[in-house]
Amino acid sequence: MQRHTKRLLGSAIMAGVILMTPACGGGGGGDSPTPTPTPTSPSGTSTPSAEDTLSTNEESARLLIQASFGPSQADIDALTGRSMSGWYRDQIAEPRFQHLPGILDKELAARASGTDVYNLHSNSFWQAAVEEDDQLRQRMAFALSQIMVISDSGDLGGWHLMLADYMDILSEHAFGNYRELLEAVTYSPAMAGYLTYLTNAKADPYSGRMPDENYAREVMQLFSIGLVELEMNGEVRTGADGNPIETYTNDDVRGLAKVFTGLSLKGSNFWNWYNTRDDDAEYSRLVMFDEWHSEEEKSFLGVTIPAGTSGDESIGIALDTLAEHPNTPPFISRQLIQRFTTSHPSPAYIERVATAFANGRYTLLDGSQIGDGRRGDLSATLAAVLMDEEAVNTNMSDPGWGRVREPILRFIHWARAMNVNSGDASKLGLLGWANSPDFLGQHPYRSPSVFNYYRPGYIAPGTATGDAGLTAPELQIVNASTVIGYASFMDYFQRGWVQYDEDGERTTGFLPDLTVETAMADDPEALVDRLDLLLTAGQMDEETKARIIGVLNEMPIAPYNPDNEEEHRRIRVDVAVNMVLTTPEFLVQR
Repeated sequence: MQRHTKRLLGSAIMAGVILMTPACGGGGGGDSPTPTPTPTSPSGTSTPSAEDTLSTNEESARLLIQASFGPSQADIDALTGRSMSGWYRDQIAEPRFQHLPGILDKELAARASGTDVYNLHSNSFWQAAVEEDDQLRQRMAFALSQIMVISDSGDLGGWHLMLADYMDILSEHAFGNYRELLEAVTYSPAMAGYLTYLTNAKADPYSGRMPDENYAREVMQLFSIGLVELEMNGEVRTGADGNPIETYTNDDVRGLAKVFTGLSLKGSNFWNWYNTRDDDAEYSRLVMFDEWHSEEEKSFLGVTIPAGTSGDESIGIALDTLAEHPNTPPFISRQLIQRFTTSHPSPAYIERVATAFANGRYTLLDGSQIGDGRRGDLSATLAAVLMDEEAVNTNMSDPGWGRVREPILRFIHWARAMNVNSGDASKLGLLGWANSPDFLGQHPYRSPSVFNYYRPGYIAPGTATGDAGLTAPELQIVNASTVIGYASFMDYFQRGWVQYDEDGERTTGFLPDLTVETAMADDPEALVDRLDLLLTAGQMDEETKARIIGVLNEMPIAPYNPDNEEEHRRIRVDVAVNMVLTTPEFLVQR
């Protein structure tokens, strides 16, 4: 009864917090941004007003919340006193974790034994996010997965090697060149399977067959140029009639669809790929079968590819056109800002990041430069996102600054902050179905559509942010079910109520180590201060802290039986953590 009551208490607190959240985060509606005007500085470099040295634990924690999957106390201690520029260069150089090798071993073993395996790719995601050191790269790959979306909720379900290969493509190119990333994504079996251009054949006048247009449309709308023309600062360009200027027409889609014909899995047969593919075809670059590629002239976006041009050459021209389009820098830059720092970036912020994207170079806060000078350098672009004067210096009380943190980031941050013993999710059914609104309401690589769980231009209706015209993508998945589901989900893990496997053995992953916190249980002020640093970068409001401390002081350590003192200390810690996890300061990243 006691535990059940406290779970309901946590859910009730969470419900109240979410009602408050729209007034203190970012907001937004369609996919065309209308940011608040700010003086523009298109230099693409850092400014003297941004300090490079992270002199306090709170500054270190804030950067790690923005740029990683969340800090532990050890992470904060290691970063404090260092320069942001040095940390960034070290993260760029950090060896890359790869998902495919481990998943391949598990998949082949399952095939050999005739057993079924589930969620191999998402299990690998959870473990890497919690345990691996290349945090910035893994975080960038996650951000890119929300722009260049594939999902295992449809035909890709069960194709673990395709999914693992795609995850590794995103991490491999996370600090690379956007044009090269576009090509790797285009030639990936997972994307071809998801957006239905695998074995997309040229037109056949006898049967009436036409090239599949799915990828041609989405690679423009979602992966590169967007629906309407943009200024470099992200503002929408309008025509003489005052309406937004569209970037492409149906004729452009039809012309581009001819480009993406002739691709199939590595093997000897374009059509019968399931039986004739090579052993490594699921995780190898797609192969062009020119006999099935359209030999017709292809016109799109003002470019014409002559008739008879080979398939690979046609794709190269198409991707060059998209990467060089003037919309691509602001369209991609705005979304990367939203994924790391703030949901409703100013035009000046967008322009500075877009300029770094276009120039392929950025001056770090210590005066050194990063990027190879080629358009679309993502190491330069991400540096511009994280080290911009607005990202570093914005007043935390500004109601227009910040972002509602998506549930995946909240959960992994908790796991890292609480020093869980392992990120092994292989026997945790709750994590296998985290997308349920009764759990997190979100799952890696399992969005309901290519449009992700939320759109970058979403404006929440009936909220303070909506009334102000602020974009708040993550609020699109906030509802009565996900509010309560999140609170209960986090309570379950915080209390260590993990599931048991089929043999009745307790699972070994995601058990928090609360040694330090339990030792502080009789000092609520010190306990809340520690949680404030680890989970909210020291941004918790004094009134919020006072309320939590007041609840803890009402909980005697050993009310009846001194032998239960340790259990009651743990309960006090669990209540403290769960209350912090449902505060506006944790839910809204600033």
